[in-house]
Amino acid sequence: MAVREIRVGNVIFGGADVVLIAGPCSVENEEMVMLTAETVVKNGAGMLRGGSWKPRTSPYSFQGLGVEALKILRKASNEYSIPVVTEVMSLRQIEIASEYVDMLQVGARNMHNFNLLSEIGRSGMPVLLKRGFMATVEEWLLAAEYILKEGNESVVLCERGIRTFETWTRATLDISAVPLARNSLGLPVIVDPSHAAGRRDLILPLSLAALGAGADGIMVEVHPDPDKALSDGGQSLSLEEFVLFAETIGAAPQSPCRLTEKNRR
Repeated sequence: MAVREIRVGNVIFGGADVVLIAGPCSVENEEMVMLTAETVVKNGAGMLRGGSWKPRTSPYSFQGLGVEALKILRKASNEYSIPVVTEVMSLRQIEIASEYVDMLQVGARNMHNFNLLSEIGRSGMPVLLKRGFMATVEEWLLAAEYILKEGNESVVLCERGIRTFETWTRATLDISAVPLARNSLGLPVIVDPSHAAGRRDLILPLSLAALGAGADGIMVEVHPDPDKALSDGGQSLSLEEFVLFAETIGAAPQSPCRLTEKNRR
């Protein structure tokens, strides 16, 4: 099945080039976001990610800056001419986030929030739909159908790992889900190795495996000082690590092995 091209700002998912999305797990302050944005843009990222509202297992963990984070993301987007994506968790956040960002993310915990999916479908905003960590491929695709049936065809799927009995990683990256999902609905599929692994040393090999399986993009977490990150520092690349990562997978503009639809398969 031919894969639909989804345009978000100046980026096209499902087109000739692999899309690299990078940025901090959570927006912590303006300085760190601007520094991160400058680095990832210079090294081939096509989209900036950043959490505004954070669904955390513990209610006492950092929950995000909310609207203030959206304003910071918009400033970075304007400064570096890069589209941004952030997660929304409730119906009321859809309208607010849509004023500031270019793409809305539905996180793994909300993949089964059908009211949220339908409302996002009606919003007309491009959507990044993550697979739930206990969801089958079929359930993931049916969640996408909730958005599609509202007339919103700008849906990009994201495989981020599923829960298994393995304890050495945060989740288990399901590589087979990439071609399965891609060929079933004809929607672009990207992979989030940061959440799948939960550790930065596995981000590169998992990314290469995902690209080999035909992924249309990679989303990674990047932080200027991962050891001091307010959330998910262990699975975030430092700025220096990201530069090497982007060059290795062929995303950096100067890379002689820049990955395209033609030469990655």
